[in-house]
Amino acid sequence: MTATNARETRRIDEAADLLTDRRIAFLTGAGVSTDSGIPDYRGDGAPRRTPMTIEQFLADEVARKRYWAGSHRGWKMFDAAAPNDGHRVIAQFESAGLSTGVITQNVDSLHGQAGSRRHVELHGTLHRVVCLSCGQVYKRHDLARTLDELNPWLENPDAVEINPDGDADVADPSRFVVPGCELCGGILKPEVVFFGEVVPTATFRLAAGLVAQADALVVAGSSLVVNSGIRIVEIARRRNLPIVIINRGDTKGDSRATIKLDAGTTTTLAALAVRLIRR
Repeated sequence: MTATNARETRRIDEAADLLTDRRIAFLTGAGVSTDSGIPDYRGDGAPRRTPMTIEQFLADEVARKRYWAGSHRGWKMFDAAAPNDGHRVIAQFESAGLSTGVITQNVDSLHGQAGSRRHVELHGTLHRVVCLSCGQVYKRHDLARTLDELNPWLENPDAVEINPDGDADVADPSRFVVPGCELCGGILKPEVVFFGEVVPTATFRLAAGLVAQADALVVAGSSLVVNSGIRIVEIARRRNLPIVIINRGDTKGDSRATIKLDAGTTTTLAALAVRLIRR
């Protein structure tokens, strides 16, 4: 065992000792889903991105076409992503009675697919679409079939490089046809929190409730740059809960962490499970 591996093992042991006999609330970010093939916004090698803001989406039909064209082109690969061992381990903590649940900043719904029952999607999910006028909700799969029918010219979507928010580049998005709501003709939008929007109060209240029931917080795969994540960490800090952060590189919450593990999320979560979950 190298000195680096020995040091990492020792730090994981320290984190496990800190978490022993405590119910954990998990907070996850994009780093948890990279092993499922979904890229990270801010990790090493992450593509340079300027996500569309809610103001742009609402104000400009051309911007909406550009958003939906890219989002639809990347949808098949995004939808095909499967939970990885990191997602499954977090679900195992819950089923073992060692977790109050998981709060995620991701919009891929992989925690639910992995078996987590108490999961709060802070930023929503790309798997549902909502009408901004009447509130009607649609399954993304149903809308995807409609978009295929309306846009048969779209480039082959089966071998594209998707971005962290599930979209891909399209050469001429102005040609893209986007339907309105079937009930009222209103604007359709994925049920996600765009940049410039705030997390719904009810959603954040559910997330805060998971922390209120917990004895410790584990942050996995988040740089905590987005305000919603650091607010969760601050709730834990004010309750004097132990905070373990697992992330490659610095995060905005490092000064609040009891233990910071600069390591991959999947392998580190699995190592903690070996130490903490009774088989």
